[in-house]
Order: sequence, then C-alpha cells, then structure tokens
Amino acid sequence: MIPVTSFAGKTVAVFGLGGSGLASCHALKAGGAEVIAADDNAENVAKAAQAGFITADLRNVSWTNFAALVLAPGVPLTHPVPHWSVLKAREAGVEVIGDIELFCRERRRHAPDAPFVAITGTNGKSTTTALIAHLTKVAGYDTQMGGNIGTAILSLEPPGMGRVHVIEMSSYQIDLTPSLDPSVGILLNVSEDHIDRHGTIAHYAAVKERLVAGVQVGGTSIVGVDDGFCRDIADRLDRSGKNVVRISVKNPLASGIHVEHGSIVRTAGGARSEIAKLGGIGSLRGQHNAQNAACAAAAALAMGISLDVLQNGLRSFPGLAHRMEQVGRRGNVLFVNDSKGTNADATAHALSSFSEIFWIAGGKPKAGGITSLTGYFPRIRKAYLIGEAAQEFSGTLGSTAHEISQTLDVAVEHAARDAEASGLSDAVVLLSPACASFDQYRNFEIRGTKFRELVQALPGVKPVV
Repeated sequence: MIPVTSFAGKTVAVFGLGGSGLASCHALKAGGAEVIAADDNAENVAKAAQAGFITADLRNVSWTNFAALVLAPGVPLTHPVPHWSVLKAREAGVEVIGDIELFCRERRRHAPDAPFVAITGTNGKSTTTALIAHLTKVAGYDTQMGGNIGTAILSLEPPGMGRVHVIEMSSYQIDLTPSLDPSVGILLNVSEDHIDRHGTIAHYAAVKERLVAGVQVGGTSIVGVDDGFCRDIADRLDRSGKNVVRISVKNPLASGIHVEHGSIVRTAGGARSEIAKLGGIGSLRGQHNAQNAACAAAAALAMGISLDVLQNGLRSFPGLAHRMEQVGRRGNVLFVNDSKGTNADATAHALSSFSEIFWIAGGKPKAGGITSLTGYFPRIRKAYLIGEAAQEFSGTLGSTAHEISQTLDVAVEHAARDAEASGLSDAVVLLSPACASFDQYRNFEIRGTKFRELVQALPGVKPVV
C-alpha cells in the first residue's frame, strides 16, 4: 500500500467504494487523514463501515472541512451531467481528484525521480501496459503494474528508485488527475469511444492529450501518429518543447520509430537502425500489436533498457488474457479469446490478423455497430452472433455466412464444429465481440473466461506452445 501523507491531519471525502475507492480510503487513513466514505450503493457503504471507516450521506453533511473529494473513475465528472457529489464539491470549493492524483502527489513528495510509465489510448493500452511491465521485469526492475488494469494504484508498493510503476489510465482517470506527470507517457491512438462520458470526440482526445502533455521535465512523450488526432497532438507537444517519440505502423518516419517487414526500426537524423524483430511472436500478432510493441520498445529505450533485453522480453511475452489470447488448438483449428475487443475498432485489429475466421460476435451494441468492419467480411467463413446485437449484426453481415447462436456456449460448439469440418489449415475460432458484455456478462473478463472454459472443455483441445 502507498500511504497518502499529503492529506495528513485533514478530512477527505471518498465517493465510490469499489476496489480503487476502498484502496483510497485505506491509503488516506494510513497517511494520517480522516476519511468520510460514501457511495450510492448501500452494500458498498456497508463494506466500508465493516472495514472501519466513517460513512455518511454526503448530501446531508457540511462540506466546510473537506480538503478534497476523491472520486471513483466510474462516477460521472462532466457528462452526461456531473454526479451530485461533484456538484456539492464545486459549490463548496472543494477539489475533485482521483486515486492516481494521490499517487502523483506522493511520488513528487518522496521519490520524484522514480520511474513512472503511464499508458493511455482508445485501444491497446492493456496489452501495452502488460508488455512494458514484462520488459521492465526482464530488465531487473521491481515492477508495480496497475491502475486501469489489475490492481488499484494505491494498493501497489510506494515509489522508489529501482522500482517502476507501469500504470494504465482510462480517460476517466486522466480527468481526475490534474497534476499527472509521468516520466514516460504513452498515447497509442484515439478513435471514437466513451462519448457519453466526454460529450464530443474532441473533448475525449483533449483529455487523452493531457497524459503526454504532462510528462515531467526530462521525460519522454511517446505518441502513435497513425490517426489525425494523435498526429496533431504530437505536433503540439513538439512546439511546446517536449521530447516526443512518434510511432507508426503504417508509414516510415523521418524521425521516430516505425514497423516494417516485421521489424521495429528507429530513425533519427538520417540514420536508421533495427531495434527488434516481431516475426514469429504469436502473442504480438497483427498490426495493432505491432503498434503496442513499438510503443513498449520506445518506453524501454527511454528507460535505458538494452536492445538484447528488449528482444528477449518481446519473445518471452505471454500475452494478455482476453486480448488475442491463444486459448488452445485442436488439429488445425486455433481458438483465440479477444473478449476485450469491445468496439468495432478493436475488433478490426483482430479480424485483420487472420484470414480464415469463424467469428463469434455480439453482446450489448455500441454506436455504429459493425458497419466499419465490412472490409474484413471476406475473411469471415462464418459468424456466430450472440446477445442483444445479434439481429442488428445479422442485418449488417447480409450475405456473409452467419447464424444467430444467441449464447456463447452454442456459438463455441457450432464454430468449433464448422471450423474443424472446413479442413482449412489455418482456421481460427475468434471471439472478438465488437460489443460490451453487459447484456449477458458483468464484464469482458467474465465473458472471456467463459469462452476459455468452453474451449478447454472441448475434446482434443491442447494448449498452444
């Protein structure tokens, strides 16, 4: 745990008592603050009370003595309307911050030079975060990974030299971290997502930009420049004097890091050198993973990690659960769990990685559905549609072979049967839903775990080695 000493002797309200919220309560208390815990969910309030925290309905207390409101990232800050607790804080002149802001303040107080790598982007941030954490472990760092992936940041060990914090950040978390100042900041890409929480894509992109704009003096801002928003962001950072490393998997760069013919290449001042090879690394298959790997390589180089360690780390990376996860193989059929593909843009990356696909898709649909994926339909031998989106996706697929399976267990059974019967040498049963999971599963992890269990229960399925 990281004790939060910056509020010692002060009273702090914490709203939202899920994993990160409760961790914030413990960290603030350990640092000497008095905590008033609150939530709209009575069960969460009861858990906080059982853990020994004072709880209250913040609508019925005086805000005069609150030094801050620590807000869980899932609670609306601005859109569609600010949560009532945010309005109360603003009326009282109380700052509204999140748990990563508490971490940043502690780092500046106690270990301002300790390495802190922060990663964001619409797609790929979890894989990139896990890959950087893997590379730093291989390089000998005490690696602490968390944030939007896995462990709440304040439940990690405190910042210190020889210890690196590798932190995935959602746009919600960036919004609650006004003094965000990583030593290495990574912005992978920006495409339309979470507009319900940010109002417009321009505002969403501006929030993402803050992560790389806030990189501390002497640090490195790494920006994927294969979309227009990020190209503009990189240019602005350049003009502001930041040390910017541009990344592309689509075009060679005069200065930066790009991917060509399965190699990560660095260019600068007319010189060109190969950093690492990606060929044959199953956990980093596809153009989207090439971008993830190139950004991770840039972060490793910014931290002084050698090329040998980098290459060994890339080759030994096991991949991320639920993101292009190779679950098993039966004969010539590969089963891939991409449950984290919760929007069409993410699923496009998965579909582009294979050519003979038995595709399981559907769930709670997002704006735009799968119309943007029509260019990949020739790769699909058959689609198996589940959840609320099944009828909508059926209409979009048109003449592309498909069935409405409704549930994941039926989809897996039928896709496995059809893929094996096809006789294709490189058939892939791919779960990449292009949808949220909330119609049938509490989150994408539970959906992906169910897929893995169903596949592994099929007779003759063996692990991928």
